[in-house]
Amino acid sequence: MLYEEAEANKSTKRGEALLHSPTNIAHRMSEKEPPPYGAQHRQDALWEGGNGELPPLWHQFETSDVIYYQDDTFTMASSKRPLPGVRLDYRGQLVDPECEWHISPLGRSYFVNHNTQTTSWRKPKPGRPAGSLTPEHIIEGHSRCIWSLAYLKASCNVMSTSEDGSIRQWKRDGEPVGKSWDGDGGAVQSIAVHLDDTVVVSGSVDGRLRLWDVKEGSMVGNPWEGHDDAVVCLDWSPNAMEIASGSQDGTIRRWNPDTGRQIAPPIKTSHGWVEAVKYSPQGDKFISSGDIDGAICVWSRDGKLLIKIKGHNDIVSSLYWSKDGAHIFSGSFDYTIRKWRAIDGKELVVLQGHTNGVTSLCLTPNGSHIVSASDDYSVRIWDLKTNQQVGEPLLHDDQPSTVAISPDGKSIASAGLDKKIYVWSLEAALERHQNADDDNAKLKGRPAQPRIVRQPIPNTGGSAKYISSLIIQVVVQLRLQIHPF
Repeated sequence: MLYEEAEANKSTKRGEALLHSPTNIAHRMSEKEPPPYGAQHRQDALWEGGNGELPPLWHQFETSDVIYYQDDTFTMASSKRPLPGVRLDYRGQLVDPECEWHISPLGRSYFVNHNTQTTSWRKPKPGRPAGSLTPEHIIEGHSRCIWSLAYLKASCNVMSTSEDGSIRQWKRDGEPVGKSWDGDGGAVQSIAVHLDDTVVVSGSVDGRLRLWDVKEGSMVGNPWEGHDDAVVCLDWSPNAMEIASGSQDGTIRRWNPDTGRQIAPPIKTSHGWVEAVKYSPQGDKFISSGDIDGAICVWSRDGKLLIKIKGHNDIVSSLYWSKDGAHIFSGSFDYTIRKWRAIDGKELVVLQGHTNGVTSLCLTPNGSHIVSASDDYSVRIWDLKTNQQVGEPLLHDDQPSTVAISPDGKSIASAGLDKKIYVWSLEAALERHQNADDDNAKLKGRPAQPRIVRQPIPNTGGSAKYISSLIIQVVVQLRLQIHPF
């Protein structure tokens, strides 16, 4: 993963996904068992159309002049054309390095485990250490991967958006609130909540924004048009007078939420695909990042570039401001989280611990901790006073793409490719870490540190943002294939 490669890809052509209509699904699903371990296949496909066609439930797309092939069942992409006998995964894509991704002669993905010398239709999951913290609730209901989460402030209900084209609202215990919202715009990749919880704005792969009435569960007016590609990220200004959107068309656009019209010319960024956009707490500037140059751009409110911060050497997928607006936090596919001084872009802290790309960040309401999600199948909590990870990773069954913290500071919600929302107790994670610190102090023969009585975190609001789009997976895949570890 080299910055020079990202720079070289700046001017390459980006193509839209070319959808392939599934065929012969019943024939494919008739396979009861995957091919046995050690099976040798001729590279002749037995699905309809053979080698000249993609398997059922796959599609292809192009980025950086490279064609990729995605199995929509797992939301996994490969630069190698799916054929029996061809290993499809890239290094680090699967949580178990001794596993491989293959496709059966009838076109169904399966996984080979060299440790156990077995095969399975199921994607490998990480092992959970004994005694590790488990979710308070696991919420199921979406039929495809979940791209974005956001909390409502008053109720602490969580909103979710999905590749299945729907937006849903859930209580903390997983009970659905009302029916799903469907806007006919395809996959919904981003969502942001108004300060008073009355409306939310969503962004979809059709390049349109949609405003929704939370109480009625219905769309307000018509979709907002302007972007030429998928809307990846959204943010409300602190005074709720405007909305910023970032898109795979490389632009940032700002909107009047009352009219659905743009309030300024679009900003053409150097990011390639805009992965994150975030207003400062004071509303006098905003920041953005993307998938090509590894840079963070600080913009004035009128759209003038103030600072371009460089330091990451890969995609910057997520951004957050400190509560006072003095610092910027960024998460990247170089596996790190970094803290920057906002006024001049000076790097202050590098948090390391993730073993794969960071896909999402959020800050606790009291500003004491930052929480990150990563393609290493984990969510991690970081103490911003010590700049150390708090406790053990919170493990998913698949790669999480988004994380959010409840406005009351009690819960973490995370979700991703396995279509589930995991609700974790932030209080339990911090308490467990404090207990471990006390035990370690006693074992070392010195007095334990005074117990910290954690007061309830004030209801100052919280949010989550979409971080992971398909380009993140495939660009990193290309880099790893060109420059393996």
